[in-house]
Amino acid sequence: MTNKEKIKELLESSSDGIITTEQVTAAGLHRSILQKLIENGELYRFGRGLYVHSNTWEDDFYLLQRKYGRGIYSHDTALYLLGYSDRAPAQYTMTFPKGYNSPSLKQESINIKRVVPENYSLGVIELQSPCGNPIHVYDLERTLCDILRGSGSDIQIVGTAMKKYATSKEKDIHKLMQYADQLRVKPKVLRYMEVLL
Repeated sequence: MTNKEKIKELLESSSDGIITTEQVTAAGLHRSILQKLIENGELYRFGRGLYVHSNTWEDDFYLLQRKYGRGIYSHDTALYLLGYSDRAPAQYTMTFPKGYNSPSLKQESINIKRVVPENYSLGVIELQSPCGNPIHVYDLERTLCDILRGSGSDIQIVGTAMKKYATSKEKDIHKLMQYADQLRVKPKVLRYMEVLL
């Protein structure tokens, strides 16, 4: 099997049009083949060790999460992905564990939040991105606590999301209060819920 056939096989076996440097070296190929594929327009480099087939529909949510595996979509971005805001975020918000640092993260147009390790995995769920790829997002109750906890969230978006939650059949007030307690926003959550319920 020629190098070109091996690369073609890698790309065809990739369900998302992405191949990594790791996959190329595991297939016994030299990394320089990736540069050749970029030069003739078959691939483009999305991030360190991450290459995307040029005819693949670009899914920013999915690609960013592939690039920064520890990032979880949160705050306004999570509200949008969960269907609790119709405002597409101008800048994606991702939460990382405190201490996580990637030099290239600062160059991205991402609103970065950091949390203590014990709160990092609280409420993580897997959703489908608008393009149908799996991504990690905080669940609704965690997201509501996060937007009440921090600053920088549009008060109108917060109010609309809280009203929609209060009337939702899927709401889990017990879970919301548990999260609010752990994330230290119980008084704020209670104020909203007293008004809305």
